[in-house]
Amino acid sequence: MGEMGVPDQKIVEGPAGYVLEDVPHLTDYIPDLPTFPNPLQDNPAYSVVKQYFVNQDDTVPQKIVVQKTSPRGTHFRRAGPRQRGGYKGFYACNTIPLTLKAVNDIHKRGGTVLGTSRGGHDTIKIVDSIEDRGINQVYIIGGDGTQKGASAIFQEVRRRGLQVAVVGIPKTIDNDIAVIDKSFGFDTAVEEAQRAINAAHVEAESAENGIGMVKLMGRYSGFIAMYATLASRDVDCCLIPESPFYLEGNGGLLEYIEKRIKENGHILIVVAEGAGQELVAESMKQAEHDASGNKLLYDVGLWLSQKIKDHFTRKQNFVINLKYIDPTYMIRAIPSIASDNVYCTLLAHSAIHGAMAGYTGFTVGLVNGRHTYIPFYRVTESRNKVVITDRMWARLLSSTNQPSFLCSKVVQEAKTANGTPLKVS
Repeated sequence: MGEMGVPDQKIVEGPAGYVLEDVPHLTDYIPDLPTFPNPLQDNPAYSVVKQYFVNQDDTVPQKIVVQKTSPRGTHFRRAGPRQRGGYKGFYACNTIPLTLKAVNDIHKRGGTVLGTSRGGHDTIKIVDSIEDRGINQVYIIGGDGTQKGASAIFQEVRRRGLQVAVVGIPKTIDNDIAVIDKSFGFDTAVEEAQRAINAAHVEAESAENGIGMVKLMGRYSGFIAMYATLASRDVDCCLIPESPFYLEGNGGLLEYIEKRIKENGHILIVVAEGAGQELVAESMKQAEHDASGNKLLYDVGLWLSQKIKDHFTRKQNFVINLKYIDPTYMIRAIPSIASDNVYCTLLAHSAIHGAMAGYTGFTVGLVNGRHTYIPFYRVTESRNKVVITDRMWARLLSSTNQPSFLCSKVVQEAKTANGTPLKVS
């Protein structure tokens, strides 16, 4: 390792052949930027705040207390909610000092001590707050949408010529951030999903014509469902957003469920939350969006459960017992497992080393097993998804023995796009 913990080598191996010079540096737009030793004697949790930001949701007090003797001059204390998470925290003016005592055992807790929220990303307000507080390093932790917000903050910081390093740290259980091998939290989600899958399997085995169904997180990418299925080895069918399926007719999902029950007496199904949304949308109203701009998904688990019940209701002398388990938020709220704790430590060290060396506008992560600084534009231009022509998905199909569920229309589209025949089991 070189000075400030930055690797000596310049070339960082990756799918695009990145070099360290591709990562922006503060000296790119501030040529005369001075360098200083690490000011450990200063307290980084406190800085002078010259202005206060009031949001529409804040409480407006009837009486104002003016502090005339304050060293910061005459100012008003902000009223309203005292803590806000996510990007709203930048202009809520309620800082949380991260002392050694405060962070001593946070790795043993689930959730986030800083709080989280949907929406609230106002780039101008955020950078105004960063500039006003005198912050010179910003570490932004989150998934695909969070990294896009970090990229916007970096662009505005660069436009203003501020001496601020902006660094992204990937943290999402969906594992849908592009380029990197995996994100922090994914291993924990797969491990905890086993408990729900095991419970559903017990319920399905214990009942006559039992059907156990588990819905896991995976809005656009089905990595949790795929890896949890492979780890369990008890799952008979796995449905993910990347692999379309259909219900009725020859080779459809309902036919496979009926066949599996007749053969084994039960069936265990794992479905990602983003799977089959096109089918659900046909019978539901137009989709809405949340505060972050994400399309609100229909509950595919409840919808699919009802479709299965309706199908077997029409069949005489074929009574099923269906148990549906939705552990999504229980999985997200648990403390991280040991492998994720270690990975998180490595990500934190990489992020700090890069920022202290003056690099900015990058996300840290493993690329082909090596720690890499990846420019924001590379991790935000696409989304990591399961490749259903890859070996890992083929391993899943061999484990569950499920058909591909590809209808003739999908097969023809694949042939047209690839120019090669597509074998359908």
